[in-house]
Amino acid sequence: MTFAVPDLWIIVTLAAAVFQTGRFMLQKYLATATLSAAGATFSRFVYSAPFILSGLGVYLATSGTSLPKIGPGFWIYAFFGGTAQIMATVFVVLLFKQRNFAVGITFKKTEVILTVLTGIIILGEGVTGWGFAAIGLGVVGLFLLSGKEGATGFHLNDFNNRAVALGLGAGFLFSISAVTYRGATLAVLTDLPVLRAGVTLAAVVCLQATIMAVWLAFREPGQMRAVWQARSVAVWIGLTSLGGSFCWFIAFTLQNAAYVKALGQVELLLSIAASTLFFRERISSREWAGIAILMGSILMLVLVT
Repeated sequence: MTFAVPDLWIIVTLAAAVFQTGRFMLQKYLATATLSAAGATFSRFVYSAPFILSGLGVYLATSGTSLPKIGPGFWIYAFFGGTAQIMATVFVVLLFKQRNFAVGITFKKTEVILTVLTGIIILGEGVTGWGFAAIGLGVVGLFLLSGKEGATGFHLNDFNNRAVALGLGAGFLFSISAVTYRGATLAVLTDLPVLRAGVTLAAVVCLQATIMAVWLAFREPGQMRAVWQARSVAVWIGLTSLGGSFCWFIAFTLQNAAYVKALGQVELLLSIAASTLFFRERISSREWAGIAILMGSILMLVLVT
Protein backbone atom coordinates (compact mmCIF):
# COMPACT_ATOMS: atom_id res chain seq x y z
CA MET A 1 0.00 0.00 0.00
CA THR A 2 1.33 3.42 -0.94
CA PHE A 3 0.43 6.77 0.54
CA ALA A 4 0.35 10.03 -1.39
CA VAL A 5 2.61 12.74 -0.01
CA PRO A 6 0.63 15.93 0.73
CA ASP A 7 1.48 19.05 -1.25
CA LEU A 8 4.13 21.25 0.38
CA TRP A 9 1.68 24.11 0.98
CA ILE A 10 -0.49 21.78 3.07
CA ILE A 11 2.46 20.70 5.19
CA VAL A 12 3.73 24.21 5.87
CA THR A 13 0.22 25.56 6.56
CA LEU A 14 -0.36 22.85 9.16
CA ALA A 15 3.08 23.60 10.61
CA ALA A 16 2.20 27.30 10.81
CA ALA A 17 -1.00 26.51 12.72
CA VAL A 18 0.94 24.29 15.14
CA PHE A 19 3.59 26.98 15.72
CA GLN A 20 0.95 29.65 16.27
CA THR A 21 -1.04 27.53 18.70
CA GLY A 22 2.14 26.71 20.59
CA ARG A 23 3.05 30.40 20.87
CA PHE A 24 -0.32 31.36 22.31
CA MET A 25 -0.18 28.41 24.71
CA LEU A 26 3.19 29.63 26.00
CA GLN A 27 1.92 33.19 26.31
CA LYS A 28 -1.15 32.04 28.22
CA TYR A 29 1.05 29.96 30.52
CA LEU A 30 3.42 32.85 31.24
CA ALA A 31 0.58 35.34 31.67
CA THR A 32 -1.09 33.12 34.29
CA ALA A 33 2.14 31.99 35.98
CA THR A 34 4.72 34.78 36.12
CA LEU A 35 4.11 37.64 33.69
CA SER A 36 1.50 40.31 33.10
CA ALA A 37 -0.31 40.52 29.77
CA ALA A 38 2.12 43.21 28.61
CA GLY A 39 5.10 41.17 29.79
CA ALA A 40 3.92 38.07 27.96
CA THR A 41 3.43 40.17 24.82
CA PHE A 42 6.89 41.76 25.13
CA SER A 43 8.48 38.31 25.42
CA ARG A 44 7.22 37.44 21.95
CA PHE A 45 8.91 40.41 20.30
CA VAL A 46 12.14 40.64 22.29
CA TYR A 47 12.95 36.94 21.98
CA SER A 48 12.00 36.64 18.30
CA ALA A 49 13.99 39.72 17.19
CA PRO A 50 17.46 38.06 17.41
CA PHE A 51 16.30 35.07 15.36
CA ILE A 52 14.68 37.26 12.71
CA LEU A 53 17.69 39.56 12.40
CA SER A 54 20.05 36.57 12.22
CA GLY A 55 17.89 34.94 9.54
CA LEU A 56 17.84 38.12 7.47
CA GLY A 57 21.62 38.47 7.83
CA VAL A 58 22.19 34.88 6.70
CA TYR A 59 19.90 35.37 3.70
CA LEU A 60 21.72 38.54 2.61
CA ALA A 61 25.13 36.90 3.01
CA THR A 62 24.29 33.67 1.18
CA SER A 63 22.29 35.28 -1.62
CA GLY A 64 24.79 38.04 -2.28
CA THR A 65 22.10 40.72 -2.16
CA SER A 66 22.13 43.98 -0.24
CA LEU A 67 19.48 45.65 1.85
CA PRO A 68 16.89 47.27 -0.45
CA LYS A 69 15.87 50.89 -0.28
CA ILE A 70 12.78 51.80 1.70
CA GLY A 71 10.06 53.78 -0.04
CA PRO A 72 7.90 56.53 1.48
CA GLY A 73 5.27 55.42 3.96
CA PHE A 74 7.13 52.32 5.11
CA TRP A 75 7.72 53.46 8.69
CA ILE A 76 4.21 54.88 9.01
CA TYR A 77 2.70 51.54 7.96
CA ALA A 78 5.17 49.66 10.16
CA PHE A 79 4.42 51.82 13.21
CA PHE A 80 0.64 51.58 12.99
CA GLY A 81 0.73 47.90 12.06
CA GLY A 82 3.17 47.07 14.83
CA THR A 83 1.23 49.05 17.42
CA ALA A 84 -2.06 47.44 16.39
CA GLN A 85 -0.49 43.97 16.68
CA ILE A 86 0.91 44.79 20.14
CA MET A 87 -2.52 45.86 21.40
CA ALA A 88 -4.22 42.88 19.74
CA THR A 89 -1.79 40.44 21.36
CA VAL A 90 -2.30 42.05 24.78
CA PHE A 91 -6.07 41.75 24.30
CA VAL A 92 -5.78 38.04 23.45
CA VAL A 93 -3.60 37.35 26.49
CA LEU A 94 -6.05 39.23 28.72
CA LEU A 95 -8.88 37.26 27.12
CA PHE A 96 -7.18 34.02 28.15
CA LYS A 97 -7.70 35.14 31.76
CA GLN A 98 -11.42 35.71 31.12
CA ARG A 99 -12.33 32.63 29.08
CA ASN A 100 -10.78 29.29 28.20
CA PHE A 101 -8.02 28.93 25.62
CA ALA A 102 -10.24 27.58 22.82
CA VAL A 103 -12.77 30.41 23.12
CA GLY A 104 -9.96 32.97 23.23
CA ILE A 105 -8.45 31.69 19.97
CA THR A 106 -11.91 31.53 18.37
CA PHE A 107 -12.58 35.17 19.24
CA LYS A 108 -9.20 36.06 17.72
CA LYS A 109 -10.31 34.39 14.49
CA THR A 110 -12.99 37.07 14.04
CA GLU A 111 -10.18 39.03 12.37
CA VAL A 112 -11.16 37.26 9.12
CA ILE A 113 -14.73 38.57 9.29
CA LEU A 114 -13.68 42.00 10.54
CA THR A 115 -11.12 42.37 7.75
CA VAL A 116 -13.88 41.89 5.19
CA LEU A 117 -16.14 44.39 6.98
CA THR A 118 -13.27 46.87 7.20
CA GLY A 119 -12.73 46.54 3.45
CA ILE A 120 -16.42 47.25 2.82
CA ILE A 121 -16.49 50.34 5.03
CA ILE A 122 -13.10 51.88 4.25
CA LEU A 123 -12.29 50.68 0.73
CA GLY A 124 -15.81 50.14 -0.60
CA GLU A 125 -14.92 46.60 -1.67
CA GLY A 126 -17.90 44.50 -2.65
CA VAL A 127 -18.91 41.20 -1.06
CA THR A 128 -21.06 38.53 -2.69
CA GLY A 129 -24.36 37.33 -1.27
CA TRP A 130 -22.61 34.21 0.01
CA GLY A 131 -20.09 36.47 1.73
CA PHE A 132 -22.85 38.31 3.60
CA ALA A 133 -24.42 34.96 4.49
CA ALA A 134 -21.10 33.83 5.97
CA ILE A 135 -20.83 37.04 8.01
CA GLY A 136 -24.38 36.54 9.29
CA LEU A 137 -23.54 32.98 10.31
CA GLY A 138 -20.49 34.31 12.11
CA VAL A 139 -22.66 36.72 14.12
CA VAL A 140 -24.74 33.73 15.31
CA GLY A 141 -21.54 32.02 16.43
CA LEU A 142 -20.48 35.15 18.29
CA PHE A 143 -23.83 35.31 20.10
CA LEU A 144 -23.28 31.75 21.31
CA LEU A 145 -19.72 32.41 22.43
CA SER A 146 -20.62 35.69 24.11
CA GLY A 147 -23.24 34.22 26.43
CA LYS A 148 -22.31 33.47 30.01
CA GLU A 149 -22.26 29.96 31.45
CA GLY A 150 -25.76 28.48 31.45
CA ALA A 151 -27.19 31.20 29.18
CA THR A 152 -29.94 30.25 26.73
CA GLY A 153 -31.21 32.03 23.64
CA PHE A 154 -29.84 35.21 22.09
CA HIS A 155 -29.72 38.50 24.00
CA LEU A 156 -28.02 41.75 23.07
CA ASN A 157 -26.75 41.94 26.63
CA ASP A 158 -24.59 38.91 25.83
CA PHE A 159 -22.21 41.30 24.08
CA ASN A 160 -21.98 43.54 27.13
CA ASN A 161 -19.02 41.90 28.85
CA ARG A 162 -15.25 42.31 28.99
CA ALA A 163 -14.45 39.06 27.19
CA VAL A 164 -16.43 40.07 24.10
CA ALA A 165 -14.82 43.53 24.05
CA LEU A 166 -11.34 41.98 24.27
CA GLY A 167 -12.12 39.33 21.64
CA LEU A 168 -13.64 41.64 19.05
CA GLY A 169 -11.02 44.30 19.82
CA ALA A 170 -8.25 41.77 19.17
CA GLY A 171 -9.85 40.66 15.90
CA PHE A 172 -10.25 44.25 14.71
CA LEU A 173 -6.68 45.21 15.61
CA PHE A 174 -5.25 42.10 13.94
CA SER A 175 -7.18 43.00 10.78
CA ILE A 176 -5.69 46.52 10.89
CA SER A 177 -2.16 45.15 11.30
CA ALA A 178 -2.67 42.79 8.34
CA VAL A 179 -3.63 45.66 6.03
CA THR A 180 -0.83 47.98 7.18
CA TYR A 181 1.78 45.23 6.98
CA ARG A 182 0.89 44.71 3.35
CA GLY A 183 1.38 48.44 2.82
CA ALA A 184 4.77 48.24 4.49
CA THR A 185 5.97 45.31 2.37
CA LEU A 186 4.96 47.10 -0.82
CA ALA A 187 7.13 50.05 0.26
CA VAL A 188 10.26 47.84 0.29
CA LEU A 189 11.84 48.52 -3.10
CA THR A 190 12.77 45.04 -4.31
CA ASP A 191 11.21 42.39 -6.54
CA LEU A 192 12.26 39.59 -4.18
CA PRO A 193 9.23 38.65 -2.04
CA VAL A 194 11.34 36.82 0.57
CA LEU A 195 13.51 39.92 1.06
CA ARG A 196 10.45 42.17 1.25
CA ALA A 197 8.93 40.03 3.96
CA GLY A 198 12.22 39.65 5.84
CA VAL A 199 13.01 43.36 5.91
CA THR A 200 9.47 44.25 6.98
CA LEU A 201 9.35 41.57 9.66
CA ALA A 202 12.75 42.55 11.07
CA ALA A 203 11.89 46.26 11.15
CA VAL A 204 8.47 45.75 12.71
CA VAL A 205 9.61 43.32 15.41
CA CYS A 206 12.50 45.58 16.47
CA LEU A 207 10.11 48.53 16.56
CA GLN A 208 7.64 46.52 18.65
CA ALA A 209 10.32 45.37 21.09
CA THR A 210 11.44 48.99 21.53
CA ILE A 211 7.89 50.30 22.07
CA MET A 212 7.14 47.57 24.61
CA ALA A 213 10.46 48.08 26.42
CA VAL A 214 9.73 51.80 26.86
CA TRP A 215 6.16 51.06 28.01
CA LEU A 216 7.25 48.48 30.56
CA ALA A 217 10.10 50.66 31.83
CA PHE A 218 7.63 53.39 32.77
CA ARG A 219 4.45 51.46 33.58
CA GLU A 220 5.55 47.98 34.72
CA PRO A 221 9.29 48.17 35.49
CA GLY A 222 9.31 44.86 37.35
CA GLN A 223 8.20 43.04 34.21
CA MET A 224 11.51 43.65 32.43
CA ARG A 225 13.29 41.53 35.03
CA ALA A 226 10.45 38.98 35.04
CA VAL A 227 10.68 38.54 31.26
CA TRP A 228 14.40 37.87 31.57
CA GLN A 229 13.88 35.41 34.42
CA ALA A 230 11.29 33.57 32.31
CA ARG A 231 13.70 33.29 29.36
CA SER A 232 13.86 29.47 29.51
CA VAL A 233 10.19 29.43 28.44
CA ALA A 234 9.94 32.81 26.73
CA VAL A 235 12.67 32.05 24.21
CA TRP A 236 10.37 29.37 22.78
CA ILE A 237 7.78 32.07 22.19
CA GLY A 238 10.30 33.79 19.95
CA LEU A 239 11.09 30.57 18.10
CA THR A 240 7.45 29.56 17.59
CA SER A 241 6.62 33.11 16.48
CA LEU A 242 9.40 33.00 13.89
CA GLY A 243 8.43 29.49 12.77
CA GLY A 244 4.78 30.45 12.35
CA SER A 245 5.52 33.62 10.38
CA PHE A 246 7.98 31.80 8.12
CA CYS A 247 5.57 28.95 7.38
CA TRP A 248 2.64 31.26 6.70
CA PHE A 249 4.77 33.18 4.23
CA ILE A 250 5.85 30.02 2.40
CA ALA A 251 2.27 28.78 2.24
CA PHE A 252 1.01 32.04 0.72
CA THR A 253 3.71 31.88 -1.96
CA LEU A 254 2.74 28.30 -2.90
CA GLN A 255 -1.05 28.40 -2.88
CA ASN A 256 -4.08 30.68 -3.21
CA ALA A 257 -4.51 32.67 0.02
CA ALA A 258 -8.13 31.55 0.40
CA TYR A 259 -7.15 27.88 0.50
CA VAL A 260 -4.31 28.59 2.93
CA LYS A 261 -6.63 30.53 5.24
CA ALA A 262 -9.24 27.80 5.03
CA LEU A 263 -6.79 25.05 6.00
CA GLY A 264 -5.34 27.37 8.63
CA GLN A 265 -8.60 27.15 10.56
CA VAL A 266 -7.26 23.84 11.87
CA GLU A 267 -5.81 26.14 14.55
CA LEU A 268 -9.28 26.13 16.15
CA LEU A 269 -9.15 22.34 16.48
CA LEU A 270 -5.65 22.55 17.94
CA SER A 271 -6.83 25.19 20.43
CA ILE A 272 -9.66 22.88 21.55
CA ALA A 273 -7.16 20.09 22.11
CA ALA A 274 -4.84 22.42 24.04
CA SER A 275 -7.70 23.79 26.13
CA THR A 276 -9.04 20.39 27.18
CA LEU A 277 -5.86 18.28 27.32
CA PHE A 278 -3.17 20.73 28.45
CA PHE A 279 -4.99 23.44 30.42
CA ARG A 280 -7.72 21.04 31.65
CA GLU A 281 -10.43 23.58 30.84
CA ARG A 282 -14.10 22.73 30.36
CA ILE A 283 -15.85 23.78 27.16
CA SER A 284 -19.61 24.16 27.56
CA SER A 285 -22.09 22.86 25.01
CA ARG A 286 -22.95 26.44 24.06
CA GLU A 287 -19.25 27.22 23.49
CA TRP A 288 -18.86 24.05 21.38
CA ALA A 289 -21.75 25.22 19.20
CA GLY A 290 -20.37 28.74 18.92
CA ILE A 291 -16.90 27.49 17.95
CA ALA A 292 -18.35 25.15 15.30
CA ILE A 293 -20.63 27.81 13.78
CA LEU A 294 -17.96 30.51 13.75
CA MET A 295 -15.47 28.10 12.22
CA GLY A 296 -17.98 27.25 9.49
CA SER A 297 -18.59 30.95 8.91
CA ILE A 298 -14.88 31.70 8.51
CA LEU A 299 -14.31 28.75 6.18
CA MET A 300 -17.27 29.80 4.06
CA LEU A 301 -16.08 33.40 3.96
CA VAL A 302 -12.49 32.68 2.88
CA LEU A 303 -13.68 30.30 0.16
CA VAL A 304 -16.24 32.64 -1.42
CA THR A 305 -14.25 35.89 -1.32
